[in-house]
Amino acid sequence: MIQTKYQECIEACNECVVMCNQCAMACLNEENVEHLRKCIQLNLECVAICEASVTSMSLDGKFSKDICTLCAEICDACAEECEKHASMGMDHCKECAEACRKCADACRQMMNAA
Repeated sequence: MIQTKYQECIEACNECVVMCNQCAMACLNEENVEHLRKCIQLNLECVAICEASVTSMSLDGKFSKDICTLCAEICDACAEECEKHASMGMDHCKECAEACRKCADACRQMMNAA
């Protein structure tokens, strides 16, 4: 089954979607949203590319490797931004950064295996 082939990466991408959505919402509920603008933007971009990656992998798409390459890059950028806020005590950003790093690693493993 195709899904089994990419199962670990699909699960990491799905977890990243959930965490990025939760992080974006938590950021929007912070008192000072302005300094979180870049974090929220990257959360939303990360959600979009992770969802595209899952869809492509579930189709055993010809461009799955290419999409996952971009997914890893965006996840790394999102994690880097979230880590800045995590160091200021924002736990939702810490959890999001961890999920993004896990997803980026899973995408790289998928690319090497594909």
